Amino acid sequence: MTKRFFFVLLLGLGLPKLPAAELKISKLIDVWPGMVPGEKGDVPAETLSTHKHLGAPIQKYNNVTKATLTVYKPDLAKDTGASVVICPGGGYQILAWDLEGTEVAAWLNSVGVTGVVLKYRVPRRKDRDKHVAPLQDAQRSVSLVRHHAKEWGLDPKRIGILGFSAGGHLSAAALTNYDNRHYKSVDEIDKVSCRPDFGVLIYPAYLVDEETKSKLSPELKITKNTPPVFFAHAADDRVPAEGSVRFWQELRRNGVSSELHIFPSGGHGYGLRPSKFPVTDWPNLCGDWLKSMGFLKR
Repeated sequence: MTKRFFFVLLLGLGLPKLPAAELKISKLIDVWPGMVPGEKGDVPAETLSTHKHLGAPIQKYNNVTKATLTVYKPDLAKDTGASVVICPGGGYQILAWDLEGTEVAAWLNSVGVTGVVLKYRVPRRKDRDKHVAPLQDAQRSVSLVRHHAKEWGLDPKRIGILGFSAGGHLSAAALTNYDNRHYKSVDEIDKVSCRPDFGVLIYPAYLVDEETKSKLSPELKITKNTPPVFFAHAADDRVPAEGSVRFWQELRRNGVSSELHIFPSGGHGYGLRPSKFPVTDWPNLCGDWLKSMGFLKR
């Protein structure tokens, strides 16, 4: 009975029917063709480990110096041509690879969207703002996907970015800094726009100051041209929900159509994994928003 209830709950939440391990990688490419901007060779070797989180195992990447994109295409019969660059969270120290990466790609595939998981550089680099190296990776990644859109069967005007926690901040930075590339152009790919067409921010971190929780972080510059955004956050999250609220308010003031969901409880770091809290229904709500905005049209 318990197993059956769990299965029904998964379907009800719109979560992927297949485990992430059964996803089929369509492409695995390096973000940078050669030298990586700002790298000094002082980070230890990359590792992939497993540990417990909220009572279940998750995979995490440590010491990433070589940013990559892993592309997961949906079944052809479902493919809408839309795509999303996925930014896992981890405090800019590690990457929660399956919880906020490959499992998200599986869900996106289930609604006909290509999931592109970004393995961006962590941990925080010395003498640099926490998000600068990851933002370089994210900006380059959006340009890469758009550059290869025709080759990969994607619509270059329906490329989104989605992030959790620190990955949510990274996504927010990419949504608000597309007109200011944070590295010197490397090749022809960097002449292609790095502006995401929409964003999905799930319990995003670092959006407001710690003291008043009312001032947006200075790197987030919202204008009338900022892409539309979907937000989901729990009020009891240790990461203040005020960040999502303030970001949404600024979008609204600038006439950017967006959708905000603040739930009374649910905590932090749940990804797409179900719990007793309604906040874990965010994938269904997000799917409805994507449809209403026209991003899932075939």
